[in-house]
Amino acid sequence: MDIGISFPQTEIGADPGAIREFAQAAEDMGFVHISVLDHVLGAGTPKGPEFAKNYTRDFMFHEPFTLLSFLAGLTERIELATAILILPQRQAVLVAKQAAELDVLSGGRLRLGVGLGWNEVEFTALDMNFRNRGRRVEEQIDVMRRLWTEDLVTFEGEWHRIEDAGLNPPPVQRPIPVWIGAMSEPALRRAGRIADGWFVYPRQAPDAAAAAMLDLLHQSARDANRDPESVGVDATVYAHQGGGPDDWHRLIEAWREIGATRITFRTMESGLDFPDGHIAAMRRLMDA
Repeated sequence: MDIGISFPQTEIGADPGAIREFAQAAEDMGFVHISVLDHVLGAGTPKGPEFAKNYTRDFMFHEPFTLLSFLAGLTERIELATAILILPQRQAVLVAKQAAELDVLSGGRLRLGVGLGWNEVEFTALDMNFRNRGRRVEEQIDVMRRLWTEDLVTFEGEWHRIEDAGLNPPPVQRPIPVWIGAMSEPALRRAGRIADGWFVYPRQAPDAAAAAMLDLLHQSARDANRDPESVGVDATVYAHQGGGPDDWHRLIEAWREIGATRITFRTMESGLDFPDGHIAAMRRLMDA
C-alpha cells in the first residue's frame, strides 16, 4: 500500500524554508505523495458543518497550484496531489490550464483531487453558483479531460462552450488522473462512474460504514462498465489517532482490509510543534 503525507496547511506557516524542509523530508523518507488542502477564503465566524470551526480566516491556506509548483522545483519523485481542490468554485478551463502547467513542471507528477466544497462564502465571493455545483462538476471534469487529451477542442455543454481551441503546453499525463472527494451517496456514485479514484472523507474511520461506502463506489463502477479495481481509494490516518506507530499501522491494515489502495498520513490537528514535531511523527511512521 502506498503511503503519502498531508501538507499541514493550517500549521506550517509562511516561511518558505519550513515548507521546503517539510517537502524534502517527506520525499527523503519515502512518502509516495504529498497532498494539499484547498480554501480560497475563510469566514470570520464558522458557517456550515461542525468541522467549519477549523477553517475560518484564522487558519492559513496556501494556494494549491502555486504551492505545488514551488514543491515541484524542490523535489524529484514525490507525487503532488490536491486533496481536494474545490473545482466548482473555479473556471474549469483555467483549472485545466493550471493543472497542465504543473504537470509539465513536475515531470508528470500531478494527481488532481477535486470535490464540491461546503463553504458557500467562497462560491459567492468567486461569483460561482453554490446550488448547482454537483451537476456542474461532471461537465467540468469532461471539459478538462478533453483539453488534456485533444490538441483542439470543440465543446458545447450546459455551462461551457469551446470553439476549436486547445492548451499548449499539454500535460505530460494525457489525461491527468482525476480523483473525487466524496461523502454523500450521489458523490460516491459519481466517483465510481467517472473518477480515477476516491478520496475518503479524512475523518472517516475504517469501519462498517466505510466498507459500505466502498461497496457503493465499486458497484457504481460496475454499473458504468468499469473495472472497480481500477478506481483507487485514498484514506487518511491522523497522527493523533492512538499512541504511535503500532496504532497507526493497525489503522492502515484496517483500511487495507476494507479495500484502500493508498493512505495519507495527516500530522495536522495533533498538537505537534512545527517543524520538528511533524517531521518526527512522519519518521516514526516510516521507520516502523
